[in-house]
Amino acid sequence: MTTAQAIARHIEALPEVAQREVLDFVEFLETRTDPAILRGGEDAWSSLSLVSAMRGMEDEPSPYTVADVKESFR
Repeated sequence: MTTAQAIARHIEALPEVAQREVLDFVEFLETRTDPAILRGGEDAWSSLSLVSAMRGMEDEPSPYTVADVKESFR
């Protein structure tokens, strides 16, 4: 028996009010779950790749000054 089947068996034995509470909890858990995990980790690899590519760049001096990014409005 899979975990989902065991959960379903227990839920079916609960009264309707308790089933709604379980549904609320499951939806709450879904909001806390990383979407990359739900999709099989595709985004996790992409994010890891970006982090690896950018590693150490925060310590590099910027070629731009504040004056370069300021825009004056008249």
